[in-house]
Amino acid sequence: MGQNMMKEKNDMEQYKEVQKAQEYINRMRPVFNKHALFSDETKQYRTPSEPEPGDVVTIRFRTLKNNVDAVYYISGAMRSRMQLTETKHGFDYYSIDLEVGHDPIHYYFEIQSGKIICYYNELGVTRQLQEQYSFGIVPGFKTPDWAKGAVMYQIFVDRFCNGDKSNDVLTGEYYYIDSQSTRVEDWNKLPEQMDVSNFYGGDLQGVMDKLDYLQELGVEVIYLNPIFVSPSNHKYDIQDYDYVDPHFGKIVEDEGNLLAPGDRDNSHATRFINRVANKKNLEASNQLFIELVEEIHRRGMKIILDGVFNHCGSFNKWLDREKIYEKQEGYEKGAFISADSPYHTFFKFHNEHNWPYNEFYDGWWGHDTLPKLNYEDSPKLQKYIMHVARKWVSPPYNVDGWRLDVAADLGHSSGYNHLFWKEFRRVVKEANPNAVIIAEHYGDASSWLQGDEWDTVMNYDAFMEPVSWFLTGMEKHSDQYREDLKGNVDSFRDAMRYNSSRFYAPSLQIAMNELDNHDHSRFLSRTNGRAGRLHSLGHRAAEENVNKAILREAVVMQMTWPGAPTLYYGDEAGVCGFTDPDNRRTYPWGNEDKELIRFYTDAIHMHKTYDVLKGGSVKFLKGEYNLIAYGRFADDERMIVIVNNNNGNVNAEIPVWETGISRTHDSVLKRVLSSNAVGYTMEEKEYEVKGGFLTMELTPLEAVVLYSRDEN
Repeated sequence: MGQNMMKEKNDMEQYKEVQKAQEYINRMRPVFNKHALFSDETKQYRTPSEPEPGDVVTIRFRTLKNNVDAVYYISGAMRSRMQLTETKHGFDYYSIDLEVGHDPIHYYFEIQSGKIICYYNELGVTRQLQEQYSFGIVPGFKTPDWAKGAVMYQIFVDRFCNGDKSNDVLTGEYYYIDSQSTRVEDWNKLPEQMDVSNFYGGDLQGVMDKLDYLQELGVEVIYLNPIFVSPSNHKYDIQDYDYVDPHFGKIVEDEGNLLAPGDRDNSHATRFINRVANKKNLEASNQLFIELVEEIHRRGMKIILDGVFNHCGSFNKWLDREKIYEKQEGYEKGAFISADSPYHTFFKFHNEHNWPYNEFYDGWWGHDTLPKLNYEDSPKLQKYIMHVARKWVSPPYNVDGWRLDVAADLGHSSGYNHLFWKEFRRVVKEANPNAVIIAEHYGDASSWLQGDEWDTVMNYDAFMEPVSWFLTGMEKHSDQYREDLKGNVDSFRDAMRYNSSRFYAPSLQIAMNELDNHDHSRFLSRTNGRAGRLHSLGHRAAEENVNKAILREAVVMQMTWPGAPTLYYGDEAGVCGFTDPDNRRTYPWGNEDKELIRFYTDAIHMHKTYDVLKGGSVKFLKGEYNLIAYGRFADDERMIVIVNNNNGNVNAEIPVWETGISRTHDSVLKRVLSSNAVGYTMEEKEYEVKGGFLTMELTPLEAVVLYSRDEN
């Protein structure tokens, strides 16, 4: 036999031996398990999680032990095989080190197991390439650590607490939107359909007086709806950005006469100027605010303000449509008063050759009391607003950030909008690097969340709406009830996954996770399934047949989902209400639902106790009609959350091994909170885990939180 033939025979025998070995390995290897595959943008799977340009970043990917042949990291044209670097808790961990530059990086994973090839991205396991759902790194993009998972509390100031009756708006003090200002004497009076001129007297002193309460509740950040000078109770029509409204602050000097009944001419201007625009009152109000911020900071808490920069108010001295400032000493002519006003370019007027302008200016959504600011034609206006942005996050005010009203609407084009917010971020972060920038936005905000504009958003799409549809079947304004979405786990899971994928991790970890706020119906009211508003159903319909057990389910999810759980004042006290103005009822001091407050206090304490709820990964574990289970987990601890939204008992088997709990050794999970149709308990109870699965019976409307930690 020739040498070539001998070589071929040896090669063939060697090949057969390799084949036999591979067949043996394949027989011994567990069946490919896609549920074990995992990676995300948390510090467990990316270190450092918020890298700077020039940093070396380690990216990790998890598989079941001995379950795959190869894992590849893919970013654009780069395809690199990852190295098996650790085996732990029945999982293999593959890693790759990368040096990042200045440009964003987008990546996903390819997994090979025998003949199976699949990919893994923000949406999970897929057989198809979907690069638009890649993970991402923006070098240099950091969000404040204090905001990650922070418990926030939103206060609509006029309705929270009246701490100083001497600064109350007086009946007949001024005329606005076809009605005179009214001082509401009965704190418990429900809001009227036309409520903008009704004032209950809540103020900053009231916030100061209730800081003990807020701290005991567990609040870490206070978010105030607008507090600057304005003629409305909501103050989204700002008159002067440089001063706190004396009706929220202090009135130390008071002169002038009240508006006579039916008087709508300029005679009320004197009273308004002397009381609100009085320099002594303005300065005293700013000083009170300084004292409030200092006290909040002394307690280890933070405070953020509402920035309304898309539009101002028709009362604003720049426009002066109501002719408040026209004849007052020290004020320039408003743009509505004179074509020669220095503020002429601050607004976009139409039909300018037909003087007077009358109503011919842009108003936000057509509201003539909310004139839209015309930045593109006024560098002077932009410079001033940047001054405002810097001023309030700097000494002596030292505010910890901004919430930005209708931020995507600012400007007359998307191009300018992005330029404005880039400059806004630069100015704010230069003045206070730890200030947070949170925008109000509905829909995909990813173009603003690239690390150079907003830090994050009010999380409507990846929290408020999916939770509301799943638990109540109700749209967030209570405008619609949909039976097909109530308990629909596929819709819930898909909405959460898709919308969360539009965030980078630094944004998602501080997203403002609300159940409701000043623009939407109270969540507790949604639990009764009544679609409608105040004008069609009346106040009482918002209170009838509500279900606090469903609210408690929602709060459990709020306190265990990635992001910053944000309470709207009074939710914890059982306040109900349809969408605004009914959602702006007063806090019921003396008539609170104390049991509900205890639940909120305990749930918040749980959220703050377990670090895994602030920085851990999240993974869906089980879903069926009206039932959802998910895990939060880090290297050495894990939290299992199960919500049964059914009105009957349900037996559930949960694959908790997917969070890192052993499949080869029995273990226990400790219950830290349970709420159901009857009430709630923080009493500890142990549940046995066998083979990595938890089997338990859930009672009606039960939400249970279980915990385990590895022993060192």
